[in-house]
Amino acid sequence: MNDRLETVLTTLYLLFNEGYHSMSQNTALRKDLCLEAMRLNYLLVENESTNKPSANALLSLMCFHSSRFDARINQTGERIVYEEQDTRLWDEDLIERGQYYLRESAKGSEVSKYHLEAGIAYWHTHKEDSKEKWESILQLFNKLLQIEYSPIAALNRTYALSKAADKATALREAEKLDLNNNYLYYSLLGYLYTDTDNRKALLNLETAFELAKSDADKAAISKNITRLQNKM
Repeated sequence: MNDRLETVLTTLYLLFNEGYHSMSQNTALRKDLCLEAMRLNYLLVENESTNKPSANALLSLMCFHSSRFDARINQTGERIVYEEQDTRLWDEDLIERGQYYLRESAKGSEVSKYHLEAGIAYWHTHKEDSKEKWESILQLFNKLLQIEYSPIAALNRTYALSKAADKATALREAEKLDLNNNYLYYSLLGYLYTDTDNRKALLNLETAFELAKSDADKAAISKNITRLQNKM
């Protein structure tokens, strides 16, 4: 059972992520996949044999992410970036459940990637845009990348760095990343260059638009391009 649990958790993690960052059916969010992953994960923590810290950490992560579902997608299916989400739409009950499972995950000496990602998601449920929040998120990303490197985690860490320090510092880190085929990378560069070099910001956003595959992602990037053009 213990030998197989990690594979099961990885499968549920991937299932949830496919729903949360959907690349299929031309939609930015598939709640059905996310809810099924949560249901199966809940069965694990309710079973004495599989109620392990990592299973609780993963369920905590899912709860925190799910708490912002209604604020993350608008009525036309377009993704709403974190800074523009209506925090009144966040599900406080799911946030509390996420905190409960996060506490349960601390019962042991194990620190998995699920613990660190749950910690990052926990801080994202804090509505205030404080220095403590972004510094905490940055440090968790630093630990996560040491355990398991991923391009998306590196991108998100760079964004957190821009909030904890400044855009110039984050830009130096972003340009070290070799992610030239990733639309999210160019979206991040567009954000980091905005208000310091709007011409470069626009070029990066236009590249992000060309690389994006889904209509929902293209629509979100197009809005940022229009917003930036109005500044120029």
